[in-house]
Amino acid sequence: MKHWTVTFQDASEMARIRGDKPRRLAHIAFVRSRPELNIGGPLALQPMQDFPGAIWTVQADTRADVERLILSDPYYVASLRRYKISAWGDAPVGQAAF
Repeated sequence: MKHWTVTFQDASEMARIRGDKPRRLAHIAFVRSRPELNIGGPLALQPMQDFPGAIWTVQADTRADVERLILSDPYYVASLRRYKISAWGDAPVGQAAF
């Protein structure tokens, strides 16, 4: 399996989606139930600021697997959330790739 980083960029209207409690609870249940989603969370440029996006690290075989995960998240709204998927390099942890 490869490691991937997903960076989300949200439109300001995503605040309404995040404020919908049933949808938030569904999103939390979703991310907790996905063992391939290693870590995730909101991004803020400054403390106490609205979140302009989020970041995930994911283990998956293919980019298509990562995209299916994104599209099945209750927080994903195509018109409000853009994403970028990046593959990690193959350098062992603790060693720089040259």
